[in-house]
Amino acid sequence: MTAPVLINGAGLLAEYVYDLLSTSYLVRRQGVLEDIPKETELVLLLDDAWHPAVHQQAEQRCRTAGIPWLRGFVSFGEGIIGPMIRREKPGCSLCADKRRLIAGPDRLEMWGIQARLTSGEGVLRDAWASRTGLSQMAILIKNEVDKVLQGEPSSLDERMFITNLRSLTTSSHFFLPEPLCPICSPIPEDTPELAQIRLESSPKLNGEGYRTRSMDELKTVLAADYLDERTGVMNGKMADFRLPFADILVNMPLFGADEGVAGRTNSYEMSELTAILEGLERYCGIQPQGKRKKVRDSYNNVKHIALDPASVGLHDQEQYTKPHFPFKPFHPDAPMNWVWGYSFLQERPILVPELLAYYSLGNGDGYVYETSNGCALGGSLEEAIFHGIMEVVERDSFLLTWYAKLALPRLDPRSADDKEVELMVDRLRDVAGYDVYLYNSTMEHEIPSVFAIAKNRQSKGVNLICAAGANPDPVRAVKSSLFELAGMMVRHDKILEEDRQKYEQMLKDPYAVRLMPDHGLLYGLKEAENRLDFLLDDNRPLRTFAEEFKQPPANTDLKDDLQDILQRFQELHLEVIVVDQTTPITKRNGLYCVKVLIPGMLPMTFGHHLTRVKGLERVLQVPVKLGYAKQPLAYEQLNPDPHPFP
Repeated sequence: MTAPVLINGAGLLAEYVYDLLSTSYLVRRQGVLEDIPKETELVLLLDDAWHPAVHQQAEQRCRTAGIPWLRGFVSFGEGIIGPMIRREKPGCSLCADKRRLIAGPDRLEMWGIQARLTSGEGVLRDAWASRTGLSQMAILIKNEVDKVLQGEPSSLDERMFITNLRSLTTSSHFFLPEPLCPICSPIPEDTPELAQIRLESSPKLNGEGYRTRSMDELKTVLAADYLDERTGVMNGKMADFRLPFADILVNMPLFGADEGVAGRTNSYEMSELTAILEGLERYCGIQPQGKRKKVRDSYNNVKHIALDPASVGLHDQEQYTKPHFPFKPFHPDAPMNWVWGYSFLQERPILVPELLAYYSLGNGDGYVYETSNGCALGGSLEEAIFHGIMEVVERDSFLLTWYAKLALPRLDPRSADDKEVELMVDRLRDVAGYDVYLYNSTMEHEIPSVFAIAKNRQSKGVNLICAAGANPDPVRAVKSSLFELAGMMVRHDKILEEDRQKYEQMLKDPYAVRLMPDHGLLYGLKEAENRLDFLLDDNRPLRTFAEEFKQPPANTDLKDDLQDILQRFQELHLEVIVVDQTTPITKRNGLYCVKVLIPGMLPMTFGHHLTRVKGLERVLQVPVKLGYAKQPLAYEQLNPDPHPFP
């Protein structure tokens, strides 16, 4: 006899495991988990059905006693074993259940069932708990007990075995601890000290580009840690072979719905990895999960250390007065939640409204609609900040072009002197049937930006598609916009034909544009093409990349690029604010996520009633600075039509 094991359970599974273990170990059985003897080295909680209330009690008692424990139970025809739970490590039964339920197809129903079972309802034995299936589960449990008591790593650390009791097949599933778990989460409180940012050296891959981690390095962990059909943060993937480039959609399950995130490159393998990274960025931006929020106060009480909520743009006053409008006018005496961010202009931490820092928030106490605008993931904090800035710049240049109707210089794509750009443009024309028009939408900050339009050469399908890109290297900005254009092709054709009357109505009533897809589909109508005449006018000569853009900086460290950009914004009195959204599930693999806010720049919104330009005078002044207008515009002169960003 080598080590004591405590089995809690009175069903067949507990009986089978007891019989297997008692020949090798000293085993004690309890019908109900009560006091845990001091000499106990491992607790097994075994049920022929699912009793989450019992599991929660075991969490508290075993954690208090500092003893590892393992559960095995049956739920709706499946045998669940694991995880192996240790006090010193995050990842408990509550985390495991949440991942398993959210990744499942009936998550809302299952969450309700779990709530009822936790309150005391339940059955003694699942209908599919056969002797054969329970015997197989018992052998798997015995094998894990052997490993733990012999000092070997368990196969169930952050994992679960799921046995189909109909077919008796067993699969292993990795799950990530839940950052906000009330039992095992170790995340700290949000403080100004944690928000402080000091830029560190961030060498570029091979000394070029704007990434610091290679996909070859990341591909060893991305699918393994984040993509699992039963327990993953993302639980499915699909390749769309209709599109001109390699397009992978990855599904991210949320409580209310499934959300698809896309990866688009010239390789299906890279597109899958890109989609997972996009999903992680979305996951980090949903709500604070890296630090526990603790500041709730009115702006008037914290304005000496806070961002002015009105500085990021408000909705039109008339929208706030309309029935069922989901937001309330900003009031400086109204309490709201705040999180800590860092202002590079002020060189200090400042408070940022939570609803601006995390884009799923806004209803209820909210005063504006905020999207994922400025959210970015990177292999270093510097990389994430850099790409967050690029996204803000990209969307701002697109919207400023649209609202001010700027007659941008049209670019000759072949003058980019980049073979891949040429092949991409040719493929979009010859395979997808779209001509590509590229325009230099660089604003006063001089970060190269591109406004891209794809025009259908055929009579059927979506007529126009718009996209944008921004990057110190204009060729990279172009490639980004081309991938975005390709992702909208084919997919919307059927929707447009089936709901043509709905989108024709949007031509007459801009406020009928309510959802993200509406913006792109409206401009799928040929009747809407004239709204882009200020760009599509063919009388302007083509400009070369050499005429329109300077050579990109030759820095080998991304920190240097970032400091140059921050210096330029400082000269323009544009404040760059960064909220660190990084969560434990990304930090485990050295991935950082941020939200970048640049008050004064135009935020991307979807739904014409949610447009935010009031208070952002830059949209009135920049056309003059760039020579597109002789005097500042008035708000009444701005383009009244819904923007075409898809």
